[in-house]
Amino acid sequence: MRNRDEQEDTTTYKVVVNHEEQYSIWPADRENPAGWNDAGKSGSKAECMAYIAEVWTDMRPLSLRRAMDGQDVPKRDPNA
Repeated sequence: MRNRDEQEDTTTYKVVVNHEEQYSIWPADRENPAGWNDAGKSGSKAECMAYIAEVWTDMRPLSLRRAMDGQDVPKRDPNA
């Protein structure tokens, strides 16, 4: 008899994304966790993970990317 870990995963997953544009997978038949929205892809775990690898090319949270792109950090006065 096979245990549950050895059985093939037949779950249908969906890709979800949060406000920081971070991605994850979630069982398609469950309500999204708070703060997460559908990203428009569902399928096997492997299909969803491949989609995430394709679209999530910058792992930094959106707020960090925006802060770094601004480059408006005041320069320190070396004499201070």
